[in-house]
Amino acid sequence: MQARMKNPVFLVPEALPLLQALGKATGKGLPASTIQLVHLRASQINGCGACVDIHARELKQHGESDVRLFGVAAWRDTPFFSEAERAALALTEALTRISDRPDAVTDEIWAEAAKHYDEQQLAVLVLNIAQINLFNRLNVAVRQVALGRAWTADDLKAAG
Repeated sequence: MQARMKNPVFLVPEALPLLQALGKATGKGLPASTIQLVHLRASQINGCGACVDIHARELKQHGESDVRLFGVAAWRDTPFFSEAERAALALTEALTRISDRPDAVTDEIWAEAAKHYDEQQLAVLVLNIAQINLFNRLNVAVRQVALGRAWTADDLKAAG
């Protein structure tokens, strides 16, 4: 496989620092595992192989079990996730699949998330879901290739 072109965040040099700043600003307030699970689930839905690879690898590096990693795609049918994580995953699916139904984020989905997360945490969650969807769309558009390993500084230089 080969990417169609360099990733747009490297061709528009002002974009990457802004997206990295958003990531840094929204990397607090929720468990890192919840954020990574959200990133992994949205990436699975969007068919972003590069992001699935990266986020599964990051979850593993942070001590996530194989059983939970393998279960993310079928989180509703496995007992491996807390109620708060389930609420975050349901919100992720709703915000990722916004065109699949007229009321993309139902009151029920929102209320369940609000039972587990305060307004600040919901803001962090929604921003993370939006950001991973942006990265998924960039990577899918250019057919960003999954490396099967962690990205290095040399990989970033080559991509940019």
